[in-house]
Amino acid sequence: QVQLVESGGGLVQAGGSLRLSCTASGGTFSNYGMGWFRQPPGKERDIVAAINWGGGRSYYTDSVKGRFAISRNNAKNTVYLQMNSLKPEDTAVYYCAAQVGGSYYDLVATASQYDYWGQGTQVTVSS
Repeated sequence: QVQLVESGGGLVQAGGSLRLSCTASGGTFSNYGMGWFRQPPGKERDIVAAINWGGGRSYYTDSVKGRFAISRNNAKNTVYLQMNSLKPEDTAVYYCAAQVGGSYYDLVATASQYDYWGQGTQVTVSS
């Protein structure tokens, strides 16, 4: 059983930055594809970014390209989401997710392909 715990959310003014962390326990973290998703109030949960096993490949949804960066430290079982130039429309609950059983080069952008989820962390960007 894999457990994921997010941290780093909070309230920030537009233009500010936050770094989210997600630490995994159980299993072999270096063999998991990882992703960050977000769910604004009243809306569906959508992909923000994804990263492959080794961290050499990443995917971003268009609205965050150039502002957000996903990275991972397999020695610390942790994936990060650095969020810069935040906008009010980035306000959401942010979730990390782990895909087990994929391959080294996989980048997974679909929520249904992830096996484990964190509890979520709230990010609120004020204008």
